[in-house]
Amino acid sequence: MSPQVAGLLQLTALIAALALAYRPLGDYMARVYSSEKNYRAEKWIYKAVGANPAAEMRWPAYLRAVLAFSAVSVLFLYLMQRAQGSLPGSLGFSSIDPDQAFNTAASFVANTNWQSYYGEQAMGHVVQTGGLAVQNFLSAAVGMAVAVALVRGFARSRTGELGNFWADLVRGTVRILLPISVIGAIVLVACGAIQNFSGIHEVGQFMGGTQEWNGGAVASQEVIKELGTNGGGYFNANSSHPFENPNPFSNLFEIFLILLIPFALTRTFGRMVGSLKQGYAILGAMAVIWIGFTALMMWTEFAHRGPAFEIAGGAMEGKETRFGIAGSSIFAVATTLTSTGAVNSFHSSYTGFGGGITMLGMQLGEIAPGGVGSGLYGMLIMAIIAVFIAGLMVGRTPEYLGKKIGTRQIKLAACYILVTPALVLGFTAVAMALPTPADSMTNAGAHGFSEILYAYTSGANNNGSAFAGLNADTQWFNTTIGIAMLLGRFLPMVFVLALAGSLAEQKPVPETAGTLRTDKPLYAGLLVGTILIITGLTYFPALALGPLAEGLAS
Repeated sequence: MSPQVAGLLQLTALIAALALAYRPLGDYMARVYSSEKNYRAEKWIYKAVGANPAAEMRWPAYLRAVLAFSAVSVLFLYLMQRAQGSLPGSLGFSSIDPDQAFNTAASFVANTNWQSYYGEQAMGHVVQTGGLAVQNFLSAAVGMAVAVALVRGFARSRTGELGNFWADLVRGTVRILLPISVIGAIVLVACGAIQNFSGIHEVGQFMGGTQEWNGGAVASQEVIKELGTNGGGYFNANSSHPFENPNPFSNLFEIFLILLIPFALTRTFGRMVGSLKQGYAILGAMAVIWIGFTALMMWTEFAHRGPAFEIAGGAMEGKETRFGIAGSSIFAVATTLTSTGAVNSFHSSYTGFGGGITMLGMQLGEIAPGGVGSGLYGMLIMAIIAVFIAGLMVGRTPEYLGKKIGTRQIKLAACYILVTPALVLGFTAVAMALPTPADSMTNAGAHGFSEILYAYTSGANNNGSAFAGLNADTQWFNTTIGIAMLLGRFLPMVFVLALAGSLAEQKPVPETAGTLRTDKPLYAGLLVGTILIITGLTYFPALALGPLAEGLAS
């Protein structure tokens, strides 16, 4: 069997698995966020934090709860890293330096999981499991809560109430993320991923020296790393490490986990707004972009150009032979079109166009299907923009799901889509203009520019994957990427929740013969075109200086 055919079979199996899980999981999540029943364990949590899950919140209160919880999480994780040298189970590792501790705390709370350190050489068991793994659950649950709040804004009318953040946070964690993670961890252990709390031990000689590895609760962290679209690896090699991702089956299973909740949330959206067709339209737009990017990536990496490529069967540099070009390409697209950031291959070693595809996937806003929660609310923002553009074409006030899209709504949506590009392009420009940041680049020219552009694209879009080749463990990059991660995560949430509040206050607009049907393939096509055009106009000049220039020159 040729590698190309094997890749198509993997992609087909993945689509089939996602299709089987789509309806039951999507409906289940809709019931979770619509339920008025609280489990006993949930009641204990509410009592511990002093929250009343039945109290409805307007958007300012919901936002304050999101920001307050996230601020406390950043502080807690920062202090835990700074105190690591005094904690039990630290494996003898010292406390983390202030700039790196800030970067890591901001990273994991922002669901970015950017890592400027070697996990197996810096973090002990307590920080890994009690700090980083906990934030893998909580940061994902925060994103899902904000998405559900926006969906309620469409579903409700004549009220500014969007639900209760604490109830949404706890239910997303306890009823969705935890159960799936338990099952997924068992599957990964069965595949060969490790799960223990052993210390550092010698495993043999390597290059004339001693090779040492430390154990850890890897499988349990790996599953929520993918399921919650987090991405931070227990080991520096991330999902290319055999302790995290042992074989081709585990590789395909981890890709399935990455895409599972973001795709299923479109069903949840359709169920909660009372129109499954609306959910299918959003799903269709996401699927077209994801499949298109995957096909393009596989084509660029399988293209034979020169004797070395002919012998290897494609661009095998930087890719694990366990997974090959197909398994690596599917993983790379899945992780950059979501906010996951996990990697099973070396993105810097991809072809020029292949590296550009990974960057473009993040620059789209990671909405196909995007991160857990963030992908859905990002796509709904783009849906509002697409409706507005359609309204301009026919001279009619735009409407979406029975809500008028007026000046306030468009301003909020415009602010949302401008925040991340401003962070990415602004920080990249400053880094390239200053002499010190450029010293961190391993390569010169277009590829070196891509290293820095990728780093800020990854940070501001809350992806967390690294192009590699860039030494990001400096005060400049730890601080600026940390700021980009926090602003890129929480500023858009301000606009999303403000938009949700304005929509919930409206009364429904009756559908007429002139109403744009947003549940049809025509609208899904318009939505895809809007996304590609907005992204192209925003990022094309920067991409032309980096991956496009490299690809055309090779």
